[in-house]
Amino acid sequence: MPKALADYLGYCIYFWIGDGKEPIHVHVSKGDPQKDATKIWIKEDGIELAHNNSHIPSKDLKAMLTFIELNKDDIVLQWMNVFKAGEYKG
Repeated sequence: MPKALADYLGYCIYFWIGDGKEPIHVHVSKGDPQKDATKIWIKEDGIELAHNNSHIPSKDLKAMLTFIELNKDDIVLQWMNVFKAGEYKG
């Protein structure tokens, strides 16, 4: 079950409930949330694209990565509120 965080450029940014044992990350997809959607790790010093399974075009993906980087502190706070714990990807 997804937990929507934001919409940006027509894409949904969300957590997948059940992912709380993994390092902090978000999924991104257009349309219905999918567990195998594009995944972006939140790192202490930035972000890292895990994979682009949603096949987001490069121009949109670049803008999405910038948006997530600029909002990573809020994403971490929301992760902690949802999962009650979390760690950065090493």
